[in-house]
Amino acid sequence: MLIREASHDDWPRIWPFWHRIVSAGETYAWDPGTSEEVARALWMNPAKQVYVVEGDTSTVVASAYLTPNYGGPAAGIANAGFMVDPDRAGRGVGRRLAEHVVAEARAAGYRGMVFNAVVETNPAVALWTSLGFTILGTVPEAFDHPRHGLVGLHIMYRAL
Repeated sequence: MLIREASHDDWPRIWPFWHRIVSAGETYAWDPGTSEEVARALWMNPAKQVYVVEGDTSTVVASAYLTPNYGGPAAGIANAGFMVDPDRAGRGVGRRLAEHVVAEARAAGYRGMVFNAVVETNPAVALWTSLGFTILGTVPEAFDHPRHGLVGLHIMYRAL
């Protein structure tokens, strides 16, 4: 498993699982109908450091971005987004990518990392907790989940 910085040429390999995950409407607070053009601008934004994970056959199986969560005097707090191809879930890809991005954030001088909207039913909550993130609070009934109805959005934080 190789984790590396993404290039613009990686987007066509990220888009299929990005679209599958977002269109399912279960884990991201982005419009499930997001077009490929808008998705690319969101994920591959030049203000973000974007990473990909290559599997055995150089297939992109996951991606993440790292960016400041705030600006100005609060720019020392990072934000990140993660997507693992659902066909590769449960194989440690997400954990390896998360560990890599946390290390990259620390190396870049960030003091902490915050996730602003983690759907409380997202299985990744257990991963984030195991990696030292805590739930600072939950916005109740903020997310309209297609299977569970209205569920909360966690705000999670970890010092670096």
